[in-house]
Amino acid sequence: MSKLPKQHVSIKKRFKKILTAVDNLGKATRNAGPIDKKTSHLIQLSAAAAIRSEGSVHSHTRRALQAGATTEEIYHTIILLISIIGFPTVSAALTWADDIIIEKKD
Repeated sequence: MSKLPKQHVSIKKRFKKILTAVDNLGKATRNAGPIDKKTSHLIQLSAAAAIRSEGSVHSHTRRALQAGATTEEIYHTIILLISIIGFPTVSAALTWADDIIIEKKD
């Protein structure tokens, strides 16, 4: 499993109860319905791209890969958003996803 970003670790140390609650909420929502873990992270990846959250794109790219998503599925998830969020935002999200994909290949 990949090392957590420094900022996440810092927040978790300072606000342990809150991060535990957030983690539990994420688990509960993933387990609340029929969507598998990989697909749920791809959905969350698309939302992260839409709100231009670099950290969340990193996180959900990493988690989707760990859940069995292929690089092609990651790219397709983001590319599907061009007509909705625009090319510049998709381009940025692809760059952020590549940060994780290239790191994984190294």
